[in-house]
Amino acid sequence: MKKTLYLKFLLAYLIFGFFGFVIVSTFVHGMTTDHLKREKAESLYKEATLIANTYASDLYNNKISLETVESQMNALDTYLSASIWIINPSGRIVLDSSTPIDIDTPVMVENFDSTITADSYYAIGTFFDSFDEDMLSVFAPITANYKVQGYVVIHYPVLALEETANSMINISYTMLCILFLLSLIILIFFTEMVYIPLRKITVATEQYATGNMHYEFQVESEDEMGYLAASLNYMASEIARTEDNQKKFIANVSHDFRSPLTSIHGYLEAMLDGTIPPEQHEKYIGIVLNETERLTKLTNSLLTLNNLNVKGVMLDKTDFDINKVIRNTAASFEGTCKRKTIAIELVLSGQTMFVTADETKIQQVLYNLLDNAIKFSHQDSIIKLETMEKGNKLFVSVKDHGIGIPKDDLKMIWERFYKSDLSRGKDKKGTGLGLSITKEIINAHNEHINVISTEGVGTEFIFSLPKSKLNDANDDI
Repeated sequence: MKKTLYLKFLLAYLIFGFFGFVIVSTFVHGMTTDHLKREKAESLYKEATLIANTYASDLYNNKISLETVESQMNALDTYLSASIWIINPSGRIVLDSSTPIDIDTPVMVENFDSTITADSYYAIGTFFDSFDEDMLSVFAPITANYKVQGYVVIHYPVLALEETANSMINISYTMLCILFLLSLIILIFFTEMVYIPLRKITVATEQYATGNMHYEFQVESEDEMGYLAASLNYMASEIARTEDNQKKFIANVSHDFRSPLTSIHGYLEAMLDGTIPPEQHEKYIGIVLNETERLTKLTNSLLTLNNLNVKGVMLDKTDFDINKVIRNTAASFEGTCKRKTIAIELVLSGQTMFVTADETKIQQVLYNLLDNAIKFSHQDSIIKLETMEKGNKLFVSVKDHGIGIPKDDLKMIWERFYKSDLSRGKDKKGTGLGLSITKEIINAHNEHINVISTEGVGTEFIFSLPKSKLNDANDDI
């Protein structure tokens, strides 16, 4: 980002302020002045028309004296702050409110032309060079006996109008400054609520791009920006956790492959160099075969788990009797159970119980759970395998009375290669992948598997499967 977003926003703010002052000083000033001129001209024209129809008309009809008219005009001059003239069509000034009457010295307006206002009723200028400054001059004709006898002309200084306009513009400038300062709040708000969090997020992404997934940052906000920061933090933590798991995965794989390979290499080398006498070769070849079986099992588990993750679990769902699968799976552990004097108690719901699932993969789930239960059970103990119906679901429970799982390890047992400290002494040949594969298979069926365990008491795994409609058909029979 390189600060360009903030600079653009700041530049836009300054441009807004600059053009605001330019518009007020040019367009608004001109529009205000023109408006005041029109408004003043209209007001003065009404006064001029009133004078022309009263005092001036009476003067030309000899109904009132010039002195009386002069006194009235002087009063209006003071009220309007404007010069009032009564002028003949020839251009001779009959009365000027700003100067005393002097009959002996007539004043003429050279080149006087009553059409100076054109189609309007006012004109702006020096009024035929009668003034040293621009004046707003308003004309109103004086009629008597159906003839224009003269004109009432009111002159108002344009400078006074401009001063009024400037005072109004000053108010506009003040309001603009206030608006500009208030808009600064938006800039501050943008800085605090958008730019600074965005900079934190940008720095964080740069750190993540360099591989520092443990970089942490906080954005104290409950809006979309805060949600984005929290999501980015969560993403980084998940990636970091994945990387840590990957490193642990590689370390575990390396360790689990190295141990049997070291044993195989050591025994074979000892047999070759004569350290192990020929009469004991059969014994140690058996040990080597066991180690190769361990490697084969580990490799197959890795391939299985990889296929589950990459391709997804390809299910071949059918309706089958889960009770039959349970009995067969339990029977496959008969030899192991005899050696450890462990009994498997089956508590099954009915003689038959059909479920809709992948029979082969569910058999693998049962095998993994029973294998674990036997490994971690004490001698002369009982493993209970039970099925329970609830609605359209069947729940399968595998419960042992073994060493149990520590509370802190319960959330981690589904991870690849994970073995709790308590299980390491019991599970010499385990790969640490059985429960990971089990969970992937159950999840692929859109079902759930849970674990309940108490350290030193035992562990119970419970998973669900959908019941088949064949059960209803059998009940009808």
